[in-house]
Amino acid sequence: MDTCIKINRLSKRYPGETIDSLSGVSLDIKIGDKYGILGPNGAGKTTLISILCGIIEQSSGDAIYWENDAEIEFSKIQQKLGYVPQEYAFYHELTPVQNLEYFGAMYKLSSGTIAKRTSEILQILGLYEVRNKKIATFSGGMKRRINLAIGIIHKPSILFLDEPTVGVDIQSKVAILKILNELNKNGTTIIYTSHHLDEAEEFCNSIALLDNGKLIIKGQTEVLLKEHNAKDLEGLLLNFTGESYRD
Repeated sequence: MDTCIKINRLSKRYPGETIDSLSGVSLDIKIGDKYGILGPNGAGKTTLISILCGIIEQSSGDAIYWENDAEIEFSKIQQKLGYVPQEYAFYHELTPVQNLEYFGAMYKLSSGTIAKRTSEILQILGLYEVRNKKIATFSGGMKRRINLAIGIIHKPSILFLDEPTVGVDIQSKVAILKILNELNKNGTTIIYTSHHLDEAEEFCNSIALLDNGKLIIKGQTEVLLKEHNAKDLEGLLLNFTGESYRD
């Protein structure tokens, strides 16, 4: 399987800090992976994804996309990337249709493509009937689904998800995971962070475990569980990170 992102000794130290938030992380993510970036609070998960999406710059190291690019050139690959942050990233006073029109235009989609994709996505995510209502009136689960809709309107080749099901009801969680699995079957590589380890164990075929900015283990989920005699991902994580509080 070909590599879509090769991460080489990636590090990040924020201004004014004395230690790295991310320290020398190296990973290969394959095309078609459902790759989980896991770890306790402060592990460096969001920092890593933010660097890979071009939101922040690394302090050292690099990430190579699709093997042929010597370095990240986001102006060339932005159309191929989708990002769904943990925070809501839309305009609350606009409707789902208006938000998707706006973000679709940012990805330089034609008006016809935007209309077609908007209808498709909102129907899949169970939001078509409220497509012209202000998002400010929506429940948390509905807002999470709008967040996802915006991240996939342009059919990205690689989709980054930071806690996509946090704080949602079971129905929204099922709907979100269903569409993510469908996207993956159709060729989208998914890179995902979550504190829901049971969900990650079911969803991710490969994982990397970070702690204090460092890579602890990486590999195929089932293989790692067997190698370390862990009955589940929660046990695996605790084996490597301990049970101390991470506030």
